[in-house]
Amino acid sequence: MLLAQERTKLDPTDDALFYEYPRFVTHVDPSFIKQLTNLYGDRLKPQTRILDLMSSWVSHLPEGMEFAHVEGHGLNGEELGRNPRLNHFFVQNLNQNLQLPLADNEFDAVLNTVSVQYLQYPDAIFSEIYRILKPNGIAIISFSNRMFYQKAIQAWRDGSEQKRVDLVKTYFNSVSNSMGKFSATEVVSSDSSSNLWQWLPRANNNGDPFYAVIATKISS
Repeated sequence: MLLAQERTKLDPTDDALFYEYPRFVTHVDPSFIKQLTNLYGDRLKPQTRILDLMSSWVSHLPEGMEFAHVEGHGLNGEELGRNPRLNHFFVQNLNQNLQLPLADNEFDAVLNTVSVQYLQYPDAIFSEIYRILKPNGIAIISFSNRMFYQKAIQAWRDGSEQKRVDLVKTYFNSVSNSMGKFSATEVVSSDSSSNLWQWLPRANNNGDPFYAVIATKISS
């Protein structure tokens, strides 16, 4: 799906070294966070099982919504340990170990926030997302234009914002096997609740742009 060059990073050192020390900072602005939390409140269901993939110390889940289990994943255990919504977490470098230590059909939703740009083998990881989702489970991939530039893959660094949206759609579309595939993707941007792709005015012209690409698991 990606050429070898498109998977490369400006900083090719082990990602675990880059994330060795915790970063207790917020990577997107309050407007982005509010839109994401509202989206989660609309699309997630209470008392379900959630995987927060490539997470950190900040939770974007709605405070008033309780879940049966929230599993966290990331590259820094100290950050994950500070996340108040995680019931359990594990540390794993997805660019080296492409298989998640999780059972088939285990989660109702998989979430990924402002981190998809760091995946060098997204086709493999999205296949894993499909595997661990329950039938009709939802995957929500959200991102802005912020990133650790030296750790983002070339395909992401060189793309426009619209091309990055298309790239994530391609990741979902790459999953097709005897077990099934993902549904047609839905794109939400800014304050839009439309199922169609739109470029909308931002509530704050100086704020971070908000994008989310969403799909559900379809079983054969």
